[in-house]
Amino acid sequence: MKSEFFTGLDLGQICDFTTIGVVERTEEPGEWDHVAFAARKIARLKLRHLERVPLGTSYPEMVTRVGTVVAALEKIGPSHLVADATGVGRPVVDLLKLERMKCQLWPVTITGGDTERSEGGSFRVPKRDLIVGLLVNLSAGELEIADGAEWRGALLKEMAAMRVRITERAREQFGASREGEHDDLVLAVSLACWGVRKVHRKVTGDVGHWVGPGHRR
Repeated sequence: MKSEFFTGLDLGQICDFTTIGVVERTEEPGEWDHVAFAARKIARLKLRHLERVPLGTSYPEMVTRVGTVVAALEKIGPSHLVADATGVGRPVVDLLKLERMKCQLWPVTITGGDTERSEGGSFRVPKRDLIVGLLVNLSAGELEIADGAEWRGALLKEMAAMRVRITERAREQFGASREGEHDDLVLAVSLACWGVRKVHRKVTGDVGHWVGPGHRR
């Protein structure tokens, strides 16, 4: 069985948590396909780790913590880091690049728009797409969340509190149903699942850039 890890990093500010979510994608052979003359591949997703960095933690300390998580994962299998580059996230992404971790870095600016775009290895992704993607993974049974996992209850509560708002331009926007509620757990896992979809589908064009020594930038 082959494992690949996708770490979602949702960056908070003074009153918002920074959250790290790790989704493992495993691939194993299934039934034999007589047409393709090969075993079919069965892919599964599992939420392996979810944590909130304590409020007040400096950005350099956050980067160090992310580096520790990624270093542990890279000993098991290939690793990807999908980092929130919205607002204060831009300088944090710069710090992550300086760490030269052995993982593929995907900087994502979360937008209120309706179209995903990419430029120079960075992505602009509508918040709606991130959350809907996670909902699809969960409803289809593609993402497993262990019953005893820490933050499981809080994550499901955040999911239940998600609401769609219609803007003046008739666009859908997802967010917490009440002001002051958090959505960091949902976003961290959503970013990780977005990374899975980005890597494991047949697309052309920009596919991110490597930040580890000896890898493609």
